[in-house]
Amino acid sequence: MQLRNSKCEQRKFCKLPAPQKMLKSISLQNFRNYKHKTFEFSPDTTLIIGPNTTGKTNILEAVFLISTGKSFKTDKDFQMLEFGKEVGRVGAYVNPSASSAGSSQASSEQVAKLEVVITNGNVSGVKSQYKKFLVNGVAKRRVDFAGNLISVLFSPQDLDIIVDSPGLRRRFLDNVLEQVDREYRAANIAYIKAIRQRNALLELAREKGIKNDKQFEYWDNLVIENGQVITQKRQDFIDFVNKSPKDILEFILIYDKSVISRQRLNQYKTEEVASAVTLVGPHRDDFSVLMTDKKDTHDVKYFGSRGQQRLAILQLKSCEILFIEEKVGQKPLLLLDDIFSELDSGHINLVLEKAGNQQTVLTTTHQEFVPKTLLKKMEVIELGENGN
Repeated sequence: MQLRNSKCEQRKFCKLPAPQKMLKSISLQNFRNYKHKTFEFSPDTTLIIGPNTTGKTNILEAVFLISTGKSFKTDKDFQMLEFGKEVGRVGAYVNPSASSAGSSQASSEQVAKLEVVITNGNVSGVKSQYKKFLVNGVAKRRVDFAGNLISVLFSPQDLDIIVDSPGLRRRFLDNVLEQVDREYRAANIAYIKAIRQRNALLELAREKGIKNDKQFEYWDNLVIENGQVITQKRQDFIDFVNKSPKDILEFILIYDKSVISRQRLNQYKTEEVASAVTLVGPHRDDFSVLMTDKKDTHDVKYFGSRGQQRLAILQLKSCEILFIEEKVGQKPLLLLDDIFSELDSGHINLVLEKAGNQQTVLTTTHQEFVPKTLLKKMEVIELGENGN
């Protein structure tokens, strides 16, 4: 499998650069290892340098939290808090780029303050929400908060998307679609809630030895309606990837969808009561990556080298950027976590090529990892002990 040079002229997206919302600054309070810290970012590239355990990835996690309303490191919100604290905050100022604002400097009215308040669930002895979202001081639901700043994350852990569990691949699809599609966000939030309620009813049915179909009717309708929205939008994204030109590695995605319908729920109703879980639906989706050439097609997970798996992820992330540009008409913020120590020089150059035309924040342990020609164009944040 040969690596091909990028040809911008092959991409319709390269003709007119899309505008991009810019991250101006982010403030962390009782977040991970940061008691109180503010970081400012270049509209081009910001390099964060520091030894391991100083909190480089925590900064990217905070930016990702502002983008999606979720962490990429944990499913338990309270774990983002500094140890022993009840409340933490992540606040960010975002403004349109010059091309988006129509002037060299955005006006104060165009600057948005995005904020996520995190709690341990019990503040001063009173039960509280784990997360609250605010835009310019106004409380929002996550469905309306996510997407105000759109980002694409590339970290060494992304290499596991292809080779690890289906859950990682579903999370990848969610991270792409939730940022750019409000209908998908709403459907996914409603679906997850409905599945939890339905599974609780299945557990009750197993305990009693009988299933009351009337109790299930409302939740069945919700999982079917929202599940079908999720499936269709995931299919649309996978179709987009398959039709997109690929300048890093040729592959196709095969969507192994778990279709949800009343007929399929009825088909598995006995097995569902026995297992006390919903056995069909997009929470059981998966996809595979098939590398193609003139002679053969094979699954990268099982038959690709580690190098080919890396190239497949880089190409998938490249398609994610193109998809975002088409859906929302703006370039995403690119977050690159420790790529210099995890990738070889060829792969690093491919990633940095993607970063050339959009705001980028990247981390590294050593400044010397960064090519000198690029370093002089970057703004640098150096972290010491405890992120100071």
